[in-house]
Amino acid sequence: MNTVAEGPATAEAAWGTGDTWRPVAAALLRMRRLLLVGWLAPPTLALAVLLALLAGGPWALLAAVPAGATLWGWGALARNWRSWGYQERDDDLLIRRGVLWRQLTVVPYGRMQLVEVTSGPLERRFGLATLQLHTAAAATDATIPGLPPTEAERLRDRLTELGEARSAGL
Repeated sequence: MNTVAEGPATAEAAWGTGDTWRPVAAALLRMRRLLLVGWLAPPTLALAVLLALLAGGPWALLAAVPAGATLWGWGALARNWRSWGYQERDDDLLIRRGVLWRQLTVVPYGRMQLVEVTSGPLERRFGLATLQLHTAAAATDATIPGLPPTEAERLRDRLTELGEARSAGL
């Protein structure tokens, strides 16, 4: 598996925004936003109430800091979700992700050893699955989160078939 890092011009050209890139499901964004609010809203509310009761009303405004962080995280999650995509090519699979630190991963079909589809309880509730690619080098495994289960299974079957065909030809 390779990661494109040849320079700004090459990386920008490879990053691409064409129709051939397939995005992850919008349910992934909804799930991550629910987790964000679920983890940050209760402590923020508790902080505001405690500060108001113990130190007075003006101190309760300090709770605006975690509330602001929640709002910032809301937008950051959307930018991160839009950055995820994958592209099936003739000889390899491309996976792109990242906003500030963009990463384009190239996984040759012949290097794949195992393709897994997993789905935890929360992912199942949102109709999502994660595709995990295991390659010849354990440090170069790749993951595509937020796929509909039918797409994850289709992709797993196709990648397994292509991987077997390519490795037989090596």
